[in-house]
Amino acid sequence: MKSKTSLKRPAPHIRPDDVTLTDRAYGELEELIVTLQLPPGTVLSEHTLAERLDIGRTPIREALQRLARDGLVVIMPRRGILVSDINPRLQLRLLEVRRELERLMARLAAERATAAERQQFAEVARGMLKAATQADDMEFMRLDQHFNGLIATVARNEFARRSMGLMNALSRRFWYQHYQEVADLPLAAKLHAAVAEAVAEGKPKAAATASDRLIDYIEDFARKTLDT
Repeated sequence: MKSKTSLKRPAPHIRPDDVTLTDRAYGELEELIVTLQLPPGTVLSEHTLAERLDIGRTPIREALQRLARDGLVVIMPRRGILVSDINPRLQLRLLEVRRELERLMARLAAERATAAERQQFAEVARGMLKAATQADDMEFMRLDQHFNGLIATVARNEFARRSMGLMNALSRRFWYQHYQEVADLPLAAKLHAAVAEAVAEGKPKAAATASDRLIDYIEDFARKTLDT
């Protein structure tokens, strides 16, 4: 599958006018880690990252603190900063929580989305299916991040949003590590699109059901990695 490595843009769910240097640093570092361009165990240097991304050290430091809260890096006082390990069994426990939260958020988003937000979900669904057709894994990853941010916002429940924020990046990195071995990108895109379409159509029950089907697939995917 083809990959795109241009990193000079913010996370898709953040409007360009709203992006701070810390947002930009976080978005670019998160993508580098999630797509394994900075693999587990990599020792990170604020100075080196600042030069690589052409961003000052203060925004880099603030972004690393956010990434530590997400579980993507480990900050060890007086020892350095490491990209965290990937643990398949941890993913299975994480999915137990994701299933309940994502069902709730899908249902709430379908109930609470505005007309403009429903249009955004419809666009995400189309984009995911197109990315799968073109075997564009990086675009799918970016749309998945956009979808996660959008549904967390539209559900309008700050507690669910904060909880999901701690899991999304870890889940996306795990998927990226193993998708070439065991994933079915067209099926993954279809299942994501089904959730987005149900939200776009204002169907809470269908959105919750589609969310469960998506997590069924992701859980099966996670279990298969234990056998590879």
